[in-house]
Amino acid sequence: MTFTVTEETFDSLASYWLNPGYPLEWDCLFVLPGWLKVWWGAFTNGSAPYLSAVRDKDKLVGIAPLLVEGEEARFIGDPDVCDYQDFIVAPGRGQEFFETIIYHLRQQGIRSLDLHSVRADSKVLTELVAVAERLACEVFVESEDVTLELDLPASWDEFLSNLNGKQRHEVRRKLRRLHEAGEIKYRVVEDVKEVMDEMETFLALFGLSRSDKATFMTSQMANYFRSLAETMAKVNLLKLFFLDLDGNPAAAVMCFDYNSTMYLYNNGYDGRFSSLSVGLLSKVISIKESIQIGIKKYDFLKGREEYKHRLGGKPVALYRCQVKLG
Repeated sequence: MTFTVTEETFDSLASYWLNPGYPLEWDCLFVLPGWLKVWWGAFTNGSAPYLSAVRDKDKLVGIAPLLVEGEEARFIGDPDVCDYQDFIVAPGRGQEFFETIIYHLRQQGIRSLDLHSVRADSKVLTELVAVAERLACEVFVESEDVTLELDLPASWDEFLSNLNGKQRHEVRRKLRRLHEAGEIKYRVVEDVKEVMDEMETFLALFGLSRSDKATFMTSQMANYFRSLAETMAKVNLLKLFFLDLDGNPAAAVMCFDYNSTMYLYNNGYDGRFSSLSVGLLSKVISIKESIQIGIKKYDFLKGREEYKHRLGGKPVALYRCQVKLG
C-alpha cells in the first residue's frame, strides 16, 4: 500500500482548505478548520485529537477530524453547536480513505466510532458504512434529528408565491404591521471589528428571547460564540443580520454564508417587541437578503420548529452512525 496516515494540526488543515491545489471536498460547514479549532479551544476536556490525514504518496486523500476518549473516537465538536458533521475526502477516494482510517484506528487501539448528526448524503452514510461492513465491522444507524432546507428562487416575489396562501398572507401582514410600528432598519454586519462590537448586542438579544436560551448561554458558551464569530468573519463567512425598530435592536440572526448556502445558526430578539413577530421577521428578511445576493439554498439547520416548515423548509434526516471496529 502506498497510503500513509499523518498527524495534522488545525493550522495545517487551514492551509489545505485555503489551497485549491488540494482537491478535498469541504462540503460541511461544521468541519471547516477554523470551526474545529474554535470548538477545541472552548470545549475540549482532556480528550485527545485524532486529526489525521490519509496520503497517497504526495496526494491528500482525506482528513479525519476526530477526537478520542478511551477506546472510542467521534467527531471533534458536539451536536449542541455543530448541527451535522462529516469526513473531508477527495472525490472518488472514499473507499481507499475509509479502509486506511479503519486499519489505522484499529492499530491505535480504537474499538468504535460514534458519529452523531450525519446527513443521508454524508460521506459517512454513502461510503464509510459500506467499507466498514466489508471489513467485518458491526454498523448501527439510527434516526436522530432533522435539518430543514429551502431551495431559494431567483426573486423575493417568487419566494412569496411558493408559500401557501395562508403563509403568504401572514408574512405580508406581519411585515406591514412591523413597518407601521415605527422606523425599521435592517442591517448586515460582516466586518470583523464591527462584528466583535455587535456580538454583545447579539448575545444580549439571545438571552432576552427565551429563558432556555438564557440558560444555554453560559459564560463558556458566550466565549465560544465570540471566538466563532471572529474566526468566521476573518474568512468572510459570517453575516450578522440586525432588525432595528426606532433605533433599538429588536432582533438579530447569526448566519454563515458558505458554498452558496446561507446557514441560520442562531437568533435572538427583544421580548418587548414579540407582538410584532420580530423574531420570525428577522429570519424572513434574512431569506430576502439571501435571495438578493444570489444564495441558492437556505439551511434552517437542526430542529423541527414549525416556522421552518411554514417558510418552505424541507426536512433532511440526520442520523447517528456507530461502527464497532472489532
